[in-house]
Amino acid sequence: MGFNGGSSFVLIVVLFILLIIVGASFC
Repeated sequence: MGFNGGSSFVLIVVLFILLIIVGASFC
């Protein structure tokens, strides 16, 4: 389980989803 592959990708996807949820809440 290295940090250079899927872990950082999952983190980016989670942050992107949170950004969409926050944006939808403010609109």
